[in-house]
Amino acid sequence: MFGKNRTLSIMLGILVLCCLNASADLSEIVDGKIEQVATGFQFTEGPVWHPDGYLLFSDIPANRIIKWTAVNTFEVFREPSGNSNGLALDMQGQLIACETSKRRVSRTRKNGTIVTLAEKFEGKRLNSPNDLAIRSDGSIYFSDPGFGTPEEQKELAFQGVYRISPGGKLFLEAKEGFEKPNGLAFSPDENILYVDDSQTGLIQAFDVGSDGSLKNGRRFAEIPAKGLDGAKVDSKGNLYVTAANGISVFNPSGKLLGIIPIPEVPSNLAFGDPDFKTLYITAQKSLYRMRMKNEGFRPVSAKIKESGSGEVR
Repeated sequence: MFGKNRTLSIMLGILVLCCLNASADLSEIVDGKIEQVATGFQFTEGPVWHPDGYLLFSDIPANRIIKWTAVNTFEVFREPSGNSNGLALDMQGQLIACETSKRRVSRTRKNGTIVTLAEKFEGKRLNSPNDLAIRSDGSIYFSDPGFGTPEEQKELAFQGVYRISPGGKLFLEAKEGFEKPNGLAFSPDENILYVDDSQTGLIQAFDVGSDGSLKNGRRFAEIPAKGLDGAKVDSKGNLYVTAANGISVFNPSGKLLGIIPIPEVPSNLAFGDPDFKTLYITAQKSLYRMRMKNEGFRPVSAKIKESGSGEVR
């Protein structure tokens, strides 16, 4: 079921390295060839590295969340998953999921109980939460483009970006300038939230206020290839955005450093492994990885070391 194709990964790795060698900027970021970890899924999305040493990712049509360990074993972490898409971890290392078919954001508690965090805005059902990012104060930001929900079933006339406060209140933070908001990622200081748009190819940057609100939305960069999807940031502040043509990497000023080609169209990505220097990439039917020179920006959940109270220390 979860087959591997090492010969293909080696051949493609050589091709990728040849492409990367032509870019001095990317050669300072990428530290190894791309490797196909496994294939045979239906459509992979939403990878997130757990500090206990494993990767979780969604297989959307299969309606399940897969757990992969460093010893290369796979198991079903949650099924059904509400056709989950983007995944993240909260302050206690609990899984937060954007569920396509249930049109909600949920939390899977450590005892396996699943609770709804957001499913309606002003009494109307959300379109279809897609991807998310969690700030160190516990605020959860998510996009709601409506992929997978028929037009006649949508109750909201816009597709926006929301915030769930630490107290559980839902706020609409942005809706102007979006057609299909998708991937979200914080700058390392968490003062900027990047949001990309699958339909327009535009990446916007928002200032994050002291109260968590988003302000001063502005153009950060644009990817002509369109099909923008997941986004992540490394510890240097470089932004990685998946799109139809691969992974575009921008420096904090919005300059394109280069594009990392992927054998299949990538959907999302996450840094992982103990040193946080392996980039895991979900792409169509497969899971890929490649070593990077920069450590990924560690969201608060990646810094969690459990004490008796589950505090971050």
